[in-house]
Amino acid sequence: MRAERGFAPPGAPATLSGVSVKELRLDVSATPYGVQIGLTTLRDGLRGIGIDDSELPSVELVLAEIFNNIVEHALAETEDGVIEVGLQCTPNGLWITVEDDGNPMPDGKPPLGLLPAVDVPVCDLPEGGFGWFLIRELAHDLTYTREGDKNLLVFRMAVGRGE
Repeated sequence: MRAERGFAPPGAPATLSGVSVKELRLDVSATPYGVQIGLTTLRDGLRGIGIDDSELPSVELVLAEIFNNIVEHALAETEDGVIEVGLQCTPNGLWITVEDDGNPMPDGKPPLGLLPAVDVPVCDLPEGGFGWFLIRELAHDLTYTREGDKNLLVFRMAVGRGE
């Protein structure tokens, strides 16, 4: 996430239509280890902008699924990829922007996130396929666009509203 998108330095208060907004920006190395470090750093940063500890697991789960998909698919052929993350804590929730310069999503849109069949014998249960289901269940107002050579995913999570 770059400053031209309107994000202030990490943890700096900003104003949105007269309402105080807290923001956080982070660049995450697009490697499994980078994702691990990025999630730990974001957890600490989210606490700093007012996200309660009880709300952190759902945010972390969604971001982990998104980051891992980027590493495994969008930037699989890259050794030095970066995932840019911007977060804004607003009165209607936590807005999250995730940007990378990897391969576009198939068909130019994110997966529907349909739940894989689980009414099968245990030995036939799928090993994966739950990520986009979880993302779609926990994230709201999700949009994906391809801007030039960049993937841009924007969504809101109903956390950080003091409710």
